[in-house]
Amino acid sequence: MVSSDVWGEDAARDYDEASAGMFAPEVLDPAVELLAALAGDGRALELAVGTGRVAVPLARRGVDVTGVELSGAMAARLRAKGAHDPAAASVDVVLGDMATTRVPGEFSLVYLVFNTVTNLLEQDEQVECFCNAARHLAPGGAFVVEVGVPDLQRLPPGERARPFSVGADHLGFDVYDLVAQRLVSHHYRFGADGRVAAGRSRHRYAWPAEYDLMARIAGLRLEHRWADWSRAEFTADSRSHVSLWRKPA
Repeated sequence: MVSSDVWGEDAARDYDEASAGMFAPEVLDPAVELLAALAGDGRALELAVGTGRVAVPLARRGVDVTGVELSGAMAARLRAKGAHDPAAASVDVVLGDMATTRVPGEFSLVYLVFNTVTNLLEQDEQVECFCNAARHLAPGGAFVVEVGVPDLQRLPPGERARPFSVGADHLGFDVYDLVAQRLVSHHYRFGADGRVAAGRSRHRYAWPAEYDLMARIAGLRLEHRWADWSRAEFTADSRSHVSLWRKPA
């Protein structure tokens, strides 16, 4: 077991609704388009597949998708979708962690989306995740990670907290531990009935250069880094990145 939070029944039940913005076509479609192109005629492996936000539409594109998921509750939500969605039913889900769980066979594409690599709270575990991805890749295969850029440059001097969402129905802020290179994301969601649901998650953040070093340890080489799934240029002002590392052919 890696040092990652395990999402329980309550989080799994509400995940799709709480993350509704990530299901919007303008957000999801470019990710699926790029991942489908990278998978080609081969198999794709999603680490931390969750409820299948990306895996299901990718399977709908005809890609053979397998997912690894640590949370049994999240995996159950994905499997339940298979009762009325053939694409969801086609996604094979393996219970396990993203750093050590091995799935039989080789894949053209392994990918991690929506900051999930940061759920691994130790550097060694993140390195092992890159190594695990490399072990699954066929020669010439691609490992793709979508993750945020640490927001440290926007922290006021002496402060540790940074808001990332301020809206009528959701407030969110990160509290940074600059020594341990970790943060805790706090979420407060306001229901129509006036009730407030609070939640938090722990993360280990890293700079793009550190991820590149992890990839080199795993035998992968950086091929592309974009600011988002639409392949916009990555700059010093980018708040996130989509990085592609390639396994030598």
